[in-house]
Amino acid sequence: MTTRFEQVQALLRDYFDALYRCDVDLLSRVFHPRAIYATADEAPPLLRSMEEYFPVVAARQSPASRGETRRDVIDAIEFAGENTAIARVRCSIGDRDFVDFLSIIRCDDGWRIIAKVFQIVGRDA
Repeated sequence: MTTRFEQVQALLRDYFDALYRCDVDLLSRVFHPRAIYATADEAPPLLRSMEEYFPVVAARQSPASRGETRRDVIDAIEFAGENTAIARVRCSIGDRDFVDFLSIIRCDDGWRIIAKVFQIVGRDA
């Protein structure tokens, strides 16, 4: 039997894979259907539902198709109890690095991301 830590790690690996391949089917299994996507990098802050977010991902050229080097990092996973966790992760798309704070909950069908709040950090060439 896997631990909750291992289960959340597996969720985060799927999250990274989905973003790298722009795989909306996998992304829909990672995020809760009512999850929130948010960043304050825009003014006003950008807030999206999954119904708004998934088409944006589907329209991208995937980092995988461009042969980009993966820069996926799990910085931290912290549990508030048996059913709630938060993760700080980093990944890259093109010349931008992202720092994501992911709020994660355990649902009937496993762990799901319920909120993604992120910061974009540019990278020097």
